[in-house]
Amino acid sequence: MASTRLRLATLFAVAAIAAGACSSQPSPAGSTGTAGGSAGAAGGSAGAGGASAGTGGDCTAGAAKAGANLQIPDVVAGKFNVAMVLIGPHDDGGWSQAHYEGLQYLCSHLADSHVAYVELVPEGADSEQVFRSLARKGFNFIIGTSFGYMDPMETVAKDFPDTTFLHLTGYKSNGKNFGNFFGAVEDFKYLAGQLAGSRAKKDGIPKIGYMATFPIPEELRLGNGIARGVAVTCPECKIDVRFINTWHDPQKERDGAASLFDAGADVVFTGADTPAVADVAAEKGKWAVTYDHPSSCSKDSCLTAPYWIWGPEYVRIAQQVKDKKYTAGYEYFDADSKAMGLYGFMEGQTPQKGITDLPAADVQNVKDTLAKMLAGQFGRFDVFAGPLKDNTGKVLLEAGQKLKQSDLDQFPPGAPGSECKTCMYWWNENITVPLPKLS
Repeated sequence: MASTRLRLATLFAVAAIAAGACSSQPSPAGSTGTAGGSAGAAGGSAGAGGASAGTGGDCTAGAAKAGANLQIPDVVAGKFNVAMVLIGPHDDGGWSQAHYEGLQYLCSHLADSHVAYVELVPEGADSEQVFRSLARKGFNFIIGTSFGYMDPMETVAKDFPDTTFLHLTGYKSNGKNFGNFFGAVEDFKYLAGQLAGSRAKKDGIPKIGYMATFPIPEELRLGNGIARGVAVTCPECKIDVRFINTWHDPQKERDGAASLFDAGADVVFTGADTPAVADVAAEKGKWAVTYDHPSSCSKDSCLTAPYWIWGPEYVRIAQQVKDKKYTAGYEYFDADSKAMGLYGFMEGQTPQKGITDLPAADVQNVKDTLAKMLAGQFGRFDVFAGPLKDNTGKVLLEAGQKLKQSDLDQFPPGAPGSECKTCMYWWNENITVPLPKLS
């Protein structure tokens, strides 16, 4: 597995740190929406280069200077100190903003807590230094929110056994103070795929685009989830893929989306962090599916957005850590956790303009499947249930068979002790591009 893991180059300079203390009283600026509505904005934003965070509540006190003058915030004595490390800016309208709002929710709902965040931290060696510095400062609970933070966090956790580390989107854990955490957003990509397929079929343009970030198991899993959904409503649809090799770069995201639209796609999905794909779709009179945060789907060109609701999950885990009851392991929640949503289809939301003229049966099937997901009656293993065939014609699963968790998370052969059989290194049969090469 080590030979296939992506080694990511430094993409950003560390831009700003914000730190704050909070009480057990909820802060209106720091709340994240539930499954019944979209996530609320977390007040003002801290821009790159040390601008004031300015949320207007007790949960954020200010920001530090960027670059070489970066100042790791102090902990507050007598408080439960939580730090979060973000790959992008906390107000990106996507992945990092969803986590930031989850941190604000934690601050507002966990008694005697104090929070800090560091944004625009590159994966790799730079992130290791940030995690190490936060641990040295005395933070009790440190959260890393990007795949490429996994190995650095694992290394630092060995040196700070009294600090709890939580990593998102990877697969490693030491069973002691370094745990792993993620959710089955492939459920919601599958539903969005059904909507995209229905849209493309109605438009008479049976081609979908998927703008992926890096060639890692997560991105192949989500692309395959989309493809499985597309096949439900548009069996004749084909799916094109572009890897842009960045999580957050609005211009590269625009260029990747434009490439897919220019190659004939009617709907383009993004795996990256900004709403750029919807902007390009609007310019070209096409459709987009954004990701991570409800605000990413504000344009009429956006059909929907699978999004995250991290706050309650962060509070749940942080409370366990604070009470010394947390078991560091591998935790992967499904749709019934209510920690994810499909924009336009959750309680109190209205479907986007591009959904309103789709066949009623297609839309109703999405609603019915979503209801089953939220009730725990349909999940990630159902999304990938057999019969399952890859785009070379190989049968991966016969009818009635299902993948295992290790199959969803890893390239072959998998981690020692958690080997995979049908590993996530395949494209669904309706995807037209070859698999990415692994380094």
